[in-house]
Amino acid sequence: MLRIRLQRFGRKHRPFYRISAVDRRTRRDGAPVEELGWYNPVEKDPAKQVSINAERVKHWISMGAQPTDTVRDMLAKRNLIDVSAWEADRAVDRKKVEAKQAALAAAAENKDEKKA
Repeated sequence: MLRIRLQRFGRKHRPFYRISAVDRRTRRDGAPVEELGWYNPVEKDPAKQVSINAERVKHWISMGAQPTDTVRDMLAKRNLIDVSAWEADRAVDRKKVEAKQAALAAAAENKDEKKA
């Protein structure tokens, strides 16, 4: 199975990422199947931060490649993937986080009650 993910380049405190199609078993900075673009988080101008080859990304997604969460966010912002599915998955993730926070708060209350 292929993943579309970020590969880190650049130096210390100056990250630069390439967006690549990579076999999921390959390490983060391993050999890619294909380079699909780049992401420069240090760049101040938002128009110069990301460059994505939309045609090739759509091709790999149609072939079954799965983007990582970070790449999926980038692709959704550029309407390269189905935004409604992305929003639904994000809503599920938010509910998981809220449930976990509620459980931690309840545990903290129980701990305080036992001390009293």
